Amino acid sequence: MEGEKVTTMIQARITIPDKRTAFSGTTTAPLFAWPWEHYGNYKYLFYVALLAKYLYPTTTTEEGTEGSSWCLHILLLFLLRGLLYQLWSSYDYMFFLNRTRRISEEGIDFKQIDAEWNWDNFLILHAIVAVLAYWSFPSLTNLPLWDGRGIFCCLALHIGVSEPVYYWLHRLLHSPNLFTDYHWLHHSSKVSHPFTAGHATFLEHLVLCIVIGVPILGTVFIGYGSISILYSYVLLFDMLRCLGHSNVEVIPHHLFENIPLLRYLVYTPTYHNIHHMDMRTNFCLFMPVYDILGKTINTRYWDLHKDISSRKKTSAPGFVFLGHVVDIMAALHTPFVFRSFNSIPFSKKFFLFPFWPPTFLVMLAMWAKSKTFLVSFYNLRGRLHQTWVVPRFGFQYFLPFAADGINKQIEEAILRADRLGVKVISLAALNKNESLNGGGTLFINKHPDLKVRVVHGNTLTAAVILNEIPRDVDEVFLTGSTSKLGRAIALYLARRRVRVLVLIHMQMLTQSTERFLKIQKEAPEELQKFLVQVTKYQAAKQCKTWIIGKWTTPREQSWAPSGTHFHQYVVPPVIPFRRDCTFGKLAAMRLPEDVEGLGSCEYTMERGVVHACHAGGVVHFLEGWKHHEVGAIDVDQIDVVWKAALRHGLKPMQISPAIGG
Repeated sequence: MEGEKVTTMIQARITIPDKRTAFSGTTTAPLFAWPWEHYGNYKYLFYVALLAKYLYPTTTTEEGTEGSSWCLHILLLFLLRGLLYQLWSSYDYMFFLNRTRRISEEGIDFKQIDAEWNWDNFLILHAIVAVLAYWSFPSLTNLPLWDGRGIFCCLALHIGVSEPVYYWLHRLLHSPNLFTDYHWLHHSSKVSHPFTAGHATFLEHLVLCIVIGVPILGTVFIGYGSISILYSYVLLFDMLRCLGHSNVEVIPHHLFENIPLLRYLVYTPTYHNIHHMDMRTNFCLFMPVYDILGKTINTRYWDLHKDISSRKKTSAPGFVFLGHVVDIMAALHTPFVFRSFNSIPFSKKFFLFPFWPPTFLVMLAMWAKSKTFLVSFYNLRGRLHQTWVVPRFGFQYFLPFAADGINKQIEEAILRADRLGVKVISLAALNKNESLNGGGTLFINKHPDLKVRVVHGNTLTAAVILNEIPRDVDEVFLTGSTSKLGRAIALYLARRRVRVLVLIHMQMLTQSTERFLKIQKEAPEELQKFLVQVTKYQAAKQCKTWIIGKWTTPREQSWAPSGTHFHQYVVPPVIPFRRDCTFGKLAAMRLPEDVEGLGSCEYTMERGVVHACHAGGVVHFLEGWKHHEVGAIDVDQIDVVWKAALRHGLKPMQISPAIGG
């Protein structure tokens, strides 16, 4: 409660529009845009030139050798700096480690990720400036590896020049004209992140070149420069920039209590985040002493830092989607690996292959010892929605000896959600496998007093598939018909022909006559004739609507006539071997437009789109339904769930005349 009061006091002081509202400003001011803004990945050709210069020096003289060595140092610094920012980014997204110490509980959305996509522009700028410095100051080519005197000289220049220059320039950038012309771009990021440090205009980073360059060049000109000072200062500068723009408080408050002087010498993530909340305060580069001297320090900082750094609990979600890893490549499609890659639909990329071996080792480690963890979240209508992941890969779900361990992981996740006060937990594809746990019934039967509602979401999945089928279709071919989804789809198409407005003759593939007859008898007697048992794919060679619920080989697909559309609910999706046919994607829905903080794509889904079973859990939560949705699908609830989804603003991905009305 004390921390909430402190946060409220700080927010009450804010008179400037909150950073979560869009800042507007000009983009036409001189030196606003980057010179290589429209070059895409071609901007990295500059580093190719440096590499070529290092590998193939134009001359074998001492001068040529020194020039190639300088190119090597620039390349190494680029790689090390890029790695440093990437590691900070990864840590920022490891919610399972730092969720209690997050400064802003909002998520980073796609808009911010896109805006910060070229965050590394300043690294290219610094490399260019380094090349120019080499050409301008020959003394840079003769730097020793180490000179201890340079430490004190570099530190003195940083404290005496860089810090005050940055402080006053930063205050100047917050003047009305310069802010609307330039600095608004940096403050347009909703949630601070290490990449936010690079999200600024070309002019601002030119100024930053001076700030970072004075201690380095000054130390060299005095005669105390060294390669070690160059690397150390640049990397330490970057580390502190990442620290300040991190959304996670990593510095414990007791450190300042034990060493009070330290609070004036080093800022913290909380310190700089307050500047993004209250832009009248906390302007310093790294040292709060300059805000004290300039009378711009936010005095409530100490209390807020103490609260955040010592926080033990955080907001509990109202809804949880319990997912699992598909395969080793897909494991790299997480925000704490590559944020930008996770913000687009998953597909296999060439740059992923070098990461396969270490990811395989991580998979083995997770198999040996791990538990369900938080991987992403978003907010919808004031409630927190989270995605947890069972640390098991797709192939493991088909190993008989792994079933008990997987069910234990799922059970522990459900019980944890129950303790946290979660209202609904929805099970992803393989986590609700019928042969694994009966579609979730195992856990409900074992824990009848659960307050959290366990949902498989298949009712909405069935509704999405059914509403993709055009109303003029009078015959479909169904595989996987004895599964939960297959049964529901078959019965719906047979029993609800009035909703379709035309009769539908259904052919249903199954080798199990007993199971088929059991499903057929569930339909009203007068509708049972619409369920026809077939035993071969050849029987569907005249049918152009296939609903695939099991893996289909190229030979099996070959029986479909040209122009067939394959609807599917099989995981993983079938490979589209037929070029003369069309293949639908897995059932999915777009989340409501008022979703906030969503910046992660769910596997192969488009931005803002989730699998139908995920969406089904969201609908269950928004409706406040008190029943569990496990086991067999209630066919009569398909239309109810569908209409509820549309009413809450969820949208289907493939629009066609609805079967269900």
